[in-house]
Amino acid sequence: MSEQNTKSLRQALSADYEGLIKRLSRCLGSSDLAREALHETFLRVDRVSEAVTVHSPADYLFRIAVNLAKDRRKSDRRLLNAAEIAAIMDIPDDRPDPSAVVEARIEVDALEKALAQLPARQREVFVSAHLEHLPHSDIAARFGINVRTVEFDLRHALEDLSRRLGRKVIRRFGPRPKSTPKE
Repeated sequence: MSEQNTKSLRQALSADYEGLIKRLSRCLGSSDLAREALHETFLRVDRVSEAVTVHSPADYLFRIAVNLAKDRRKSDRRLLNAAEIAAIMDIPDDRPDPSAVVEARIEVDALEKALAQLPARQREVFVSAHLEHLPHSDIAARFGINVRTVEFDLRHALEDLSRRLGRKVIRRFGPRPKSTPKE
């Protein structure tokens, strides 16, 4: 099989290169895009099938270049532009810095040590309520005690932990703590 299409396309490209660039620039609105498309067209000329004879090589090359340019624009639209990249780069890093990680680990270790010093039932009630998020009635059933005892154990565990960790207990609901009379 001869390579008649490839030869005629290459001849047309070399004979009217500047004319094709001008036509493509008008059609695409960019001389840079026209040049890139025509260069890509040159690379694809070898892939043209010989099954059908190309009657107008210049028009055929023009159509290939236009299609390549359209494909390029579609793929470029999927990419981020400079403003979008800048916006992404301005997103603050919310990850804790190494000193905050170390500080948090120290606090967790202190909490574990303070928990270990609580009486066994108070510790288990505290863990069930605050780490497992169980309702007081489920905790009472688990330990065979009444709900009032669960609340009592929680209150004493919180007070003991806050004292050991040097933190203030903040009550969000329930009765206010008894205040000492001023003298």
